[in-house]
Amino acid sequence: MPVPAAAVFERLKTFAAVDTTQDRESRAITEVFSGNALGSVPVGTAADVEAAVARARVAQAEWAARSPKDRAEVLERYRALVVENREYLMDVVQAETGKARWAAQEEIMGLMFAARYFARVAPKLLESHGVPGAFPLLNRASVRAVPKGVVGVIAPWNYPMLLSVGDSIPALLAGNAVVVKPDSQTPYSSLANAELFARAGLPRDLFAVVTGPGTVVGTAITDACDYLMFTGSSATGRTLAEQCGRRLIGFSAELGGKNPMIVTRGANLDKAAKAAVRACFSNAGQLCISIERMYVEKAVVDEFTKKFVAAVKDAKLGAGYDFSTDVGSLISESQLETVTKHVADAVSKGAKVLAGGNPRPDLGPLFFEPTVLSEVTDAMECGRNETFGPLVSIYPVENVNEAVTRANDTEYGLNASVWAGSKSEGEQIALRLHAGTVNVDEGYAPAWGTTGAPMGGMGISGVGRRHGPDGLLKFTEPQTVVVTRFMNLDAPSFLPQDKWQPLLMTLARTFRFLPGR
Repeated sequence: MPVPAAAVFERLKTFAAVDTTQDRESRAITEVFSGNALGSVPVGTAADVEAAVARARVAQAEWAARSPKDRAEVLERYRALVVENREYLMDVVQAETGKARWAAQEEIMGLMFAARYFARVAPKLLESHGVPGAFPLLNRASVRAVPKGVVGVIAPWNYPMLLSVGDSIPALLAGNAVVVKPDSQTPYSSLANAELFARAGLPRDLFAVVTGPGTVVGTAITDACDYLMFTGSSATGRTLAEQCGRRLIGFSAELGGKNPMIVTRGANLDKAAKAAVRACFSNAGQLCISIERMYVEKAVVDEFTKKFVAAVKDAKLGAGYDFSTDVGSLISESQLETVTKHVADAVSKGAKVLAGGNPRPDLGPLFFEPTVLSEVTDAMECGRNETFGPLVSIYPVENVNEAVTRANDTEYGLNASVWAGSKSEGEQIALRLHAGTVNVDEGYAPAWGTTGAPMGGMGISGVGRRHGPDGLLKFTEPQTVVVTRFMNLDAPSFLPQDKWQPLLMTLARTFRFLPGR
């Protein structure tokens, strides 16, 4: 399919929550494959954020008054629109990011999974429930989930639909409004979904997309929201966490990763080598949960390396709005520069290039070959630092214990992959790894797609979790309401304190045997 027409991007621009009644600066957005212009979006200001948050608060009060079931029905209609418009949405995200179409489809599937899961579980998770009171019969206690209010979402460029809208879905279902700052390189992915939300019946001010630079728009959102969700680098996550801490508001983040794969001597090497291409080079390696380190037992390292390198060399690198390519483009000059520098630094210090290693300007301005290195050491830039590009290193290890030790020897702890001789052996290895998600006999997608289970990082790879019940309830405040009946804790008029207080103690000792105490 061709890149969407200019008129499409002009229409999407109208869904930005930015005041365009006055002359204002705009930012040009380019098609990554070619460098040609797609259109432009207005550059938002702190005043735009302030106005969007004010409108969102009004809309949120009405939205929160609706039942979770009613809210879920709106999100189900949105999910149906995603399915109906999936080809168009993939075109938009490919144009902005340059990823291969199968990686773009991952985003669409992620939106479908998130909308379906949270719409299904939200009514039950959000309903008020009773708990035993301090003094049964005298006290009736209940707990309810209260929306935070306005949730801020600062989204990255690498999965710009899934990581802006996917996090907004549970926040909306919990009864909140959402104000999103998309990355400046990929605003149309969020705006396309803002249009679908509106078509599904979501009040327009409830999901506001403010386009503009992070230093302005992101800071303003952090200063105004009641809860912040962020996906990006660990360094930026620390800064935002500090800002949220000063305001004493909640904060959740998925941050960087230097994710390991372990391959044991009993693994099916053909399957492992083929799947590892996806695990390492989805979105040209620009994925927080992609694999950058491979620890392979020496007994099979030569055979695995041969099979993996062959699979990497067979992967088709190129541009295309169809499923004919395996690896797409990097998104920017800065990403291309980082990958180029990491490879050059490693080679200059003794690493060997087994596959790739070169930019491909013949294919487009930002293409870089899927690259496999060996003999990488910690003295090299790519040894311990996240490359966030199409670069993976293979390390031979004596045994599984060494593989686990080296896999865990990192500040990060986001995702891991294990390939072993049996499912049970793989699962036992997984339990020893310091990572928020571990995939046995796969790279990253099954754990990510299991929306009923929490997903997030350990170490400097994140705070909090997305997905699962936690991914919804984090956008709420639990409120306890206790109703005292018959009599309160004051001594009855006919009993003095020296008689009443021992009686209270006796009751307290008796109640400890009751269920739930």
